[in-house]
Amino acid sequence: MSETHDVIYFDALLTPNRSLSPRGLAVLMTVVGVASFACGVGFLSMGAFPVAGFFGLDALAVYIAFRASFRRQREQTRVTVTAKSMHLCHRAADGSEKSVEFPAAFTRVELDEPLSPTSWLRIEHGRTAYVIGRFLTCPERKSLSIAIRTALQNARAERYPA
Repeated sequence: MSETHDVIYFDALLTPNRSLSPRGLAVLMTVVGVASFACGVGFLSMGAFPVAGFFGLDALAVYIAFRASFRRQREQTRVTVTAKSMHLCHRAADGSEKSVEFPAAFTRVELDEPLSPTSWLRIEHGRTAYVIGRFLTCPERKSLSIAIRTALQNARAERYPA
């Protein structure tokens, strides 16, 4: 790390917020399963046997929805800024990976103001723009944009002293 372009000014791994841990899912599914079973048995004792099957389908639908949510939470983006370049590496929920590198001197960080849920944080170079952190809240996007801008300014100052 003796050269200036080896110094890392910013390195962040962006991941979606977890709403429920795997243990929490097990507890929730146990509660849903027991409640569905108890209600199903109640309806079965009254002679409404098809209703018991629908309680089972409800429990299955809740489980499938949470598994799909957990699958989406595997998404991650790594942002690294050095004096020489800015590197973005995005891993989608399905495991596919896309990586790009820009020169730090010509990279811009744009965030639509005023902040709203559709205000995207973009990393731009020339006519190319990449949206990062779609899963972040508005204050988190604002904080991230400030941190990346500061890192880019520090990287430029290191590489191109006044």
